[in-house]
Amino acid sequence: MADTPLWEGLYLELRRQIESGDLAPGAPVPRELQLADQHSLSRTTVRQALAKLQADGLITRGQGRLGRTVREQRPLEWNLVRFERGERRDDAATGMDDWAAAVAEQGRTPRQEVRVTIEAPPADVCMALELADGEMAVRRARIRYVDNVPYQLSTSWFPENLARDTVLMQQADVAVPGGILRHIGSPQVAIRDRIIIRMPSPAEADQLDIPNGTPVGEHQRTGYGEDGQPVRYMVTVFAGDKHFLVYELEI
Repeated sequence: MADTPLWEGLYLELRRQIESGDLAPGAPVPRELQLADQHSLSRTTVRQALAKLQADGLITRGQGRLGRTVREQRPLEWNLVRFERGERRDDAATGMDDWAAAVAEQGRTPRQEVRVTIEAPPADVCMALELADGEMAVRRARIRYVDNVPYQLSTSWFPENLARDTVLMQQADVAVPGGILRHIGSPQVAIRDRIIIRMPSPAEADQLDIPNGTPVGEHQRTGYGEDGQPVRYMVTVFAGDKHFLVYELEI
């Protein structure tokens, strides 16, 4: 039997410390030089062990002067039946929309970054919103953070003639009772969900700061108005290691 590679021995030791709690969630991982000195290893060997821990999703990659830390394994419950349905939790006083309120209910801290543009939509958006050739759409792209960690990339598309000159054009998170669409007179009365599990693009993996090899979920939700026409198409890409989805249905 071949000897265990030097990097693997260090990897297994650090993994044991993480799983036992000796290195607690959020704790700094010892620096490369410190580990090299402690274990009489080269820095190249240490980097191999740390790279494996990062690929396993156990430690962060570290950036600049910010060293690696132990990842917190705290998945978010996302109840897709309650989300945007019935008694919505949007609150103008707190500035929390329905998603943010659900995060806060779990004792977590939500934050969203929003960017709004008017664009020629891609083919899948045209199909979902039943737009004719040449029609434009309003795109509200959000990065959703939980405890200052990126959890979701959520992009909502609206027909331009529905969204222009409304609060949907604000370059900020907007929370109004009953939701924005009801507020502007175009409430959703029905939705259709589609969920895909796939590997992330390089840009998605970077934005969500997820380890190599971690899949993402893609939640596609089309909302329909009282006349049966689509009023919104939302695509949310979420880190697979940070969520569990909940459906509660009467049968």
